[in-house]
Amino acid sequence: MNFVVVGAGAWGTAMALHLARAGHGVALVPRRPEQARELAATRENRDYLPGIALSPSIRITAALAEVLPGADAVLLACPAQALRETSARVRGAHVVVSLAKGLEVGTHLRPSEVIAAVLPGAAVGSLAGPTNALGVARGDPSAMVLATDAEAAAALQAALSGPTLRVYTSDDLPGVEFGGCLKNIYAIAAGCSDGLRLGDNTKAALLTRALAEMVRVGTALGARAETFYGLSGFGDLVATCYGGWSRNREFGQHIGEGRGVAELLAGRRTVVEGYKTTESFAELCAQRQIDAPILREVRAILAEGKKPAAALAALMSRGLKREHAAAAQ
Repeated sequence: MNFVVVGAGAWGTAMALHLARAGHGVALVPRRPEQARELAATRENRDYLPGIALSPSIRITAALAEVLPGADAVLLACPAQALRETSARVRGAHVVVSLAKGLEVGTHLRPSEVIAAVLPGAAVGSLAGPTNALGVARGDPSAMVLATDAEAAAALQAALSGPTLRVYTSDDLPGVEFGGCLKNIYAIAAGCSDGLRLGDNTKAALLTRALAEMVRVGTALGARAETFYGLSGFGDLVATCYGGWSRNREFGQHIGEGRGVAELLAGRRTVVEGYKTTESFAELCAQRQIDAPILREVRAILAEGKKPAAALAALMSRGLKREHAAAAQ
């Protein structure tokens, strides 16, 4: 198959490398022409994946119009808040897969919903799971889940899979996307726990309750409970909350250590998707009266300047209750 990957951050570059190793035709399209020239000249993404050589077979160009007509599938590797603009650039594409993990601010739309609104005639999907970009770029054995239209799923699953990346399919597109979005919020909470140096007991309890909350929020918004026990839910939650590479976890850790949110966001090259997604989910939960105490406390930390220790105290002092299966809560 011929793939066009739009966005040359760490994740877009990693997927281009993987697809090239699998023998597909790949065009990597950076947003900025100067970035395209640099990547083409050095065959290395020094800003996002330093030390990883780009295969000579990967075509690098900022001229999207030159490569889009020959694409069997387009992967959008951009931040969630840039997805609407990026989708408009690929009009005419037949199959479009999102790699974004966040809700659009204001509309609260999932990535696939944004794409479908801009490209109503395209088959739209989402690819998610516990995959660090560097690991995929190196060829570390990994697994992901692809949620898309049934007609496109089988061919895409076969094309995206390879010796180092196993791709499963799901027909629960909301669940796959909600899991990928929510885990970033809980990774910020896990990072706060790390920054406070609270230890393994605290973090294990936090992740257990975060999974229960993820299921409760997701099912209330129309997803299926079982999806959150898979790669895009539990798998991505564990990876992002424990990975030293996780931007959201690191962001939370710095907050837990006492640094300010505005200071941490200023001048960043990479996007902390959980920051804006927290506000979107907090608004959704308030509108639909969904109980999400961890999410609510993370939002208070980010938007109101609440101290992480105070947020923890609020969670620990909630009314006592019986533990039930996460799906039932």
